[in-house]
Amino acid sequence: MDFGIKGRKAIVCASSKGLGRACAEALAEEGVDLVITARGADALNKTADEIRAKYGVSVTAIAGDITTEEGRAEVLEACPTPDILVNNAGGPPPGDFRDWSIDDWMKAVNANMLTAIELIRLTVDHMEAQKFGRIVNITSAAVKAPIDILGLSNGARAGLTGFVAGISRKTVANNVTINGLLPGPFDTDRLAATMKPAAEASGKSIEEVAAERAKMNPAGRFGRPEEFGAACAFLCSDKAGFITGQNILLDGGAFPGTL
Repeated sequence: MDFGIKGRKAIVCASSKGLGRACAEALAEEGVDLVITARGADALNKTADEIRAKYGVSVTAIAGDITTEEGRAEVLEACPTPDILVNNAGGPPPGDFRDWSIDDWMKAVNANMLTAIELIRLTVDHMEAQKFGRIVNITSAAVKAPIDILGLSNGARAGLTGFVAGISRKTVANNVTINGLLPGPFDTDRLAATMKPAAEASGKSIEEVAAERAKMNPAGRFGRPEEFGAACAFLCSDKAGFITGQNILLDGGAFPGTL
């Protein structure tokens, strides 16, 4: 299927590795020119070189912190009028809410809620004016089924989801859609980090804990990043103009509900 976005411009945040990179690669495969960003310059530049070589699209790498005003300004200077925006930021650490300070909460809310809202604010008017825009927010399956040790993520990402539920019903009239992708257990560095406390508590290795949890998933495995990227590319396509304000769960069937 031709997604109809060849030659479009996309900003993909936190895209040097993991799910962000998977989304960038899926868009590049469709002929989308990219601005990718992450804090680590070496990994980011390596990713940019590999995507250029493989897909032949323009890739501009901006090393910086997208959760800061300066980081956002640098990215938007490189791509002031994106057709596609993929919001993504590293999740806050797991833990016990009794140990979290107000500062911990503010960092989580800034990274996983306010940064995405600010990037939407800075790009959506152009998208509406040109009658095309696709915004995808990478959040978490915890929005649908909260995980106790991920309380910082639960709260911040649920806040973003609530905001998008309102604005996405306004922008769609101008062919600008805003949706959330909710990853469950995907085989990424982030997944390994969230398993570290369980491994330490049980005396098992992270690999042993991961293998046990993979078997517990209805799919019998963890998700592959390229599966996530393909879902993102479809939501960014010209075929997905009637999908907005939705939160699409990719978890191998782990969530047991009907809705």
